[in-house]
Amino acid sequence: MTVKFIGYIGFNDTSEIHNAVRTRVLDRDYVDAAAREQEKGGFDRVLIPFGSASPESQIVAAHAAAITSKLGFLVAHRPGFTQPTLAARQLATLDQLSGGRVAVHIITGGADEEMARDGDVGTTKAERYARTDEYLDILRSEWTAAQPFDHSGRFYQARGAFSAIKPDNLPVFFGGSSPEAIEVAGRHADVYALWGETLEQVGEAVRTVRHAAAQHGRNPGFSLSLRPVIADTEEAAWKKADAIVEQVRANREAAGLPTSGHRPPNAGSLRLLETATSTRRDTRLWTGVAALTGAQGNSTGLVGTPEQVAAALLEYYDIGIDHFLIRGFEPLADAIDYGRELIPLVRAKVAERDAGKEAAKVALAG
Repeated sequence: MTVKFIGYIGFNDTSEIHNAVRTRVLDRDYVDAAAREQEKGGFDRVLIPFGSASPESQIVAAHAAAITSKLGFLVAHRPGFTQPTLAARQLATLDQLSGGRVAVHIITGGADEEMARDGDVGTTKAERYARTDEYLDILRSEWTAAQPFDHSGRFYQARGAFSAIKPDNLPVFFGGSSPEAIEVAGRHADVYALWGETLEQVGEAVRTVRHAAAQHGRNPGFSLSLRPVIADTEEAAWKKADAIVEQVRANREAAGLPTSGHRPPNAGSLRLLETATSTRRDTRLWTGVAALTGAQGNSTGLVGTPEQVAAALLEYYDIGIDHFLIRGFEPLADAIDYGRELIPLVRAKVAERDAGKEAAKVALAG
């Protein structure tokens, strides 16, 4: 099993340690530097996020693809605001123009107020997942149908739908912890995305999604999102993590934002927030920022030297994680450090581990 690394282009070089909340103002110089440095650093892809007030993810991906040659792009996309037939052609066009370097991360959406900003008012979570399920059926049909097709569903109608442009390779990433989300993931996900939780929790999620996917004859990969904090010594790494927590706390208090008592609207954040009741879990899992921010998004990390964090990543690899989405609190500087200090180390350890397994198989066969 190979391991792949996904970086992040969050539109500007800031994070929770610079602002009380993540800002999404577009800084072209940062986008250019982040794309080039993460390509140079050996990342396989970078996530381009989606939000109701954010720059448009597909356009940013198209720009970044034009200034790189190998880097892949994981384009976050929310069903419900673009007709699926059109979205399929947009994504396939981007895939073709980039030379097959595009994947799509389907973000169904959980917070009612954020959905309402784009005009989605009054839908329930169950309805949104049902809509996503139908949306992905149509995407797949557009990408694969050799002849025009009709679709008559609960949310979408199409007559004679057809896309002349097909993707060469366009994996679908998908996340969500609710029963509705797991069912949709089982039907559609090429890669199921998780936030950083304990080894026990991640192992349970992998088994659950594999079971759901097996009902449809599918075998997805798995991506884990983490915020690694690395330093030359373990003591320095934990000191760095503690400083990040205090800076995030100070920023949120200055802005009048809560640092406790959070009740996030989606199942994944609720579960992650429960994990964050203890700042440190397993050997290296760090949940300090997740606890302060209500576990909204990718907010847990692994703390230690590059060697220690690489060893912790291998523990997740051994239970089925084959993609790691890593980003830091100093977005550009940390990405450069990961490419220099962490990614080569993990790849070497995975190659060594897999070679050992193969040698063991040969010995047993002999």
